[in-house]
Order: sequence, then C-alpha cells, then structure tokens
Amino acid sequence: MPTTSRPRSLFSSLRGLVATATATLQTRLELFAVELQEEKARLLGLVLYGAVALILLAIGIVFLALFLTVLLWDSNRLLALGVFTALFLAGGGLALTLALRLARSESRLFAASLAELERDRADLEGRP
Repeated sequence: MPTTSRPRSLFSSLRGLVATATATLQTRLELFAVELQEEKARLLGLVLYGAVALILLAIGIVFLALFLTVLLWDSNRLLALGVFTALFLAGGGLALTLALRLARSESRLFAASLAELERDRADLEGRP
C-alpha cells in the first residue's frame, strides 16, 4: 500500500519557519562576532606598530637633526636649526591633517554582515 504524505500542519510549518529564522539569525550574529574580532585585531596591530614606528622615526629624525646641526655648527647653525624646525612643524601639520581625515572617514566595520542581511531581506521580499 503506498503511503500518502499527510499535509503539514500550520503549527509545524510555523515551527520550521521559526527554526530557519533562528538559524539564519545565529549565522548572522556569528558573522558579526567574527568581523568584530578581525577589526579588533587589526586595530590593535595598527596601534602597536604605529606607536613603535612613530617612536623610532621620531628618535631617528631628532638624531639626524642634531647630527646635521653639529656638522654645520661653525658655518650655518641658525639656518640648520630653522630648517629642521620648519620640517618638523610641517611634518607634524601633515600628520595631523591625515589623522583628522582618517578619523572623519567612514568605517567599513560590519560591511559584509550588513550586505548579507540586505540579501536576506531581499530574498524574503522575493526580490532578485
């Protein structure tokens, strides 16, 4: 005797829909968590390497300025000090401008998660 499949009840269909929605939500939250961890690691590395580079470059530039000032002490010490002062101030101003531009730029944090959520919404609305 062939077995006929009984139509699913409304309750079991709703339960399946809730299970699917919960699984999708869990996947999206895990994606958010992974992106947050990646961004945290990237920022930590950026801050650490940036601080080390900044300190070492600053020390190197100061020693170069001192070396050249002592080298030119007998002939053009005021010119050397003035040039180095201008270079340091210009470099600091440029660095400040770049830092402000970077601070005002838009973050790409959670871009992949937001794109996936948009795709999910489009799928649920039946859009291609």
